[in-house]
Amino acid sequence: MSDFTSGFRIATNIGAQNAYNALDNINQQLNQAELQLATGKRINSVGVDPAGYTIGTKLNARAAGLSQALTNVGDAQSVLSTAEGGLQAINNILVNIKTLVTEAGNAGLGSSELGAIVTQVNDYLNEVGQTITETKFNGQQLLNNVFTGKTFQVGADSGDTLSVSLSTAIDSSALGLTGLTTTNIANALTSVDNAINTVTSQLQYVGSLESRLSFKQQVLQTSITNTQAAASQIMDANIAQVQVQATQLQILEQTATVQLAQANAQPGGILKLFP
Repeated sequence: MSDFTSGFRIATNIGAQNAYNALDNINQQLNQAELQLATGKRINSVGVDPAGYTIGTKLNARAAGLSQALTNVGDAQSVLSTAEGGLQAINNILVNIKTLVTEAGNAGLGSSELGAIVTQVNDYLNEVGQTITETKFNGQQLLNNVFTGKTFQVGADSGDTLSVSLSTAIDSSALGLTGLTTTNIANALTSVDNAINTVTSQLQYVGSLESRLSFKQQVLQTSITNTQAAASQIMDANIAQVQVQATQLQILEQTATVQLAQANAQPGGILKLFP
């Protein structure tokens, strides 16, 4: 009797316990695989991969910062584009004024003709002032010598900034084009040329910043793509691979369940051997 039962323990069904442990392990892996398929993420909690979670989170944070920096670059480009439009309009007005002032140097003109030229020049100068007033971005005037020392964050790091200072005064007084009369308008040609040079210099400054931002935009777009790809490599699940793994685990779950049932039934079969 003792020899027959020496290899079997009814009180502790080791076979059933092993089958249960295997089934429990399979279920845990299957749950993890199903979660990855549901979320598309390989790492759904810190415990899955602490190091990977930390690195992936930092990469995602950097990608978010780069994306916002790209938006800031777009806003900076809009500011400069708005300023450029105002400056171009003023430059065109000054070119027309130069034509009129040059015309005023014609000794064949009478006082009435000179008066008409002065009136038109002053109208143009009023339009310069109106253009300065109307050239705004988000309510901020850009050409009245107050949009200075403005900083745009154009990168994910603290030092990645661009400073914009539209500090050149371009109103009539600053350009030396006030107090024009029929007696002095013919002598204003030098002042007009200086005014045009002032505005074109400011246009050159704006264009240089726009060129820099264009390159910055390209760099940011590439950096965002690369950073997101690196984060995805760490954080995202390989759906095809996980699907295959889930199918394998489902098969193992079925076989382990059968094995557990058989192990649980084995003690009953042994007891039938005894009357």
